[in-house]
Amino acid sequence: MNSVPKPSPDLPEGLHPDTLAVRVTVPRSQYGEHSEAMYVTSCFVQPDSETSARRFASQEEGYTYTRTGNPSVTAFERRLAALEGAESAVATASGMSAILLMGMGLLKAGDHVVCSQSMFGSTIKMFGTDFAKFGVETSFVSQTDAAAWQAAVKPNTRLLFAETPTNPLTEVCDIAALAAIAHEAGAVLAVDNCFATPVLQRPISLGADLVIHSGTKFLDGQGRVMAGAICGASKYVDQIFAPLIRSAGMVLSPFNAWVVTKGLETLSLRVKAQSANALQIARWLETHPAIERVFYPGLPSHPQHALAMAQQSGTGGAVIAFSVRGDSPEQTRARAFHVIDSARVCSIATNLGDVKTLISHPASTSHGRLTEEQRQAAGVVQGLIRLAVGLEHVPDIQTDLLRGLDSCTSIV
Repeated sequence: MNSVPKPSPDLPEGLHPDTLAVRVTVPRSQYGEHSEAMYVTSCFVQPDSETSARRFASQEEGYTYTRTGNPSVTAFERRLAALEGAESAVATASGMSAILLMGMGLLKAGDHVVCSQSMFGSTIKMFGTDFAKFGVETSFVSQTDAAAWQAAVKPNTRLLFAETPTNPLTEVCDIAALAAIAHEAGAVLAVDNCFATPVLQRPISLGADLVIHSGTKFLDGQGRVMAGAICGASKYVDQIFAPLIRSAGMVLSPFNAWVVTKGLETLSLRVKAQSANALQIARWLETHPAIERVFYPGLPSHPQHALAMAQQSGTGGAVIAFSVRGDSPEQTRARAFHVIDSARVCSIATNLGDVKTLISHPASTSHGRLTEEQRQAAGVVQGLIRLAVGLEHVPDIQTDLLRGLDSCTSIV
């Protein structure tokens, strides 16, 4: 990636993340725009051949081609890195492309990965199937059992990869404990921070080496674009991932980068408000007789509640999962479908982090490509429903859910 100019104007040290979220950017153009400019261009005109040669060789600051750097993309990278407390960040076309870039940069044939068995379905498939084709072995272990992570480590382990809270069961892992295990083994700990965002938790401050993001979710916040990123030390981001993305090309478009950069300005307000709504709804869901169990870190009934409160700034986040009662997988699936299909306010969609509340059936969507054995290991049963809470009036969401919950036990 090309060397690019330093941020301007220079900001003082010690600013709060809420300030960084609206102030970290790239230098203004000659026009002095206050809102970040959008540089929708595939290439950049060079003043002469010698300058062009130096810039392409990364010997001189300056942009050349958007696959290797773009001011709109740089603005997003710098802002997200500042929020995560990371030295650097590299933006990608989606969250899954960020995970692909991480694997391509860190792993080779013969390497071993330890990964949570409760992660997002596409992540499980990528490590369990896709990377396996290239000779990378992955052991899937319990998200919450640090001893299981330790026991799975081998001499050739290069990466520990966790998602906390997990999608969709909101299981929480002890980031500091996993960091100690990884570093003792000479491995890297990467944490998918999509659910919590840097507003609630900053994994690097807890010992993680890398932080993965799907900017499609909370970072954008309004379901408009696809985006991803890896945050971490320069020795990883600038020396390994940036040169690789220059060849592989899974880059974030300037327009999408600009949208997510603007989304970061309201991230703290949105996440805190959505989390407050989610806590109200989760408490209410626990009282409904048609529901077997509610999964939400902000509830005392959550197995990792104390850890979540310590690790996530005392907040449970904005995603809830709950399972409906039933006598068989077929019956619970039918009842879950009934609850989802009865909604008139909640959107039936598989994204999350949107200001609009989304409702989905993980077993047939986000985890639909997994085998039943893999779904069971991840705890994704047929009666499970995921609710990604937005900013609507909470009683309206409760009334919307009651349309299906109050009648779902009639489904036989």
